[in-house]
Formats: sequence, structure tokens, C-alpha cells
Amino acid sequence: MPKQSHHKDLEFQLEDAGGTTRTFKSFDEACGLAVSISASTGKEVEVNVLAWSKGAAKAWAGDYGIEQYEEDPEASVHDRIVIRAESQGRIA
Repeated sequence: MPKQSHHKDLEFQLEDAGGTTRTFKSFDEACGLAVSISASTGKEVEVNVLAWSKGAAKAWAGDYGIEQYEEDPEASVHDRIVIRAESQGRIA
């Protein structure tokens, strides 16, 4: 998971239940919506991490993030997280 989830050049993007692309500056907000969508639809939701600078890549994944960014600085998605919320049934 991320070192930091806040940086001016770091964004989190997903499609909402209606198919509209939503972009957030906050990892927590993006993941909160993803969990809600997944729980209500039963489907996985992809949260794309968009790092628009080396600083953002470093904030997200440290030195490894910088290496990944330098390999392809034009990549539209720096990282992807799949969120799946499923009911386990009643627990007694």
C-alpha cells in the first residue's frame, strides 16, 4: 500500500455505478466509494492511481514508484487497485 496518499500530482480514478468516471485527490474517498459500489453491485471495482510527476510516484510507492515512473512517464495509470466487497453471511 502507499507510503503517502496525498500529493498535488496524485489522483485516484474509478467508474461509479452509473459508468461515470470519477476522479479524487483523496485515496480514502476513492476507496470508500469503491467499497460502496462493490458491496451494492457484487462486482470488483478498479481504482486507478494516476501519478503525474516523479514526486507523486515517490509519494505513492517510494523509490520503486520512481523506477516505475521513469520506465514509462507517459503511462496513464501508475498503479491499479482492485476493490472487492462481498458478504460472508451472518457470523454468530
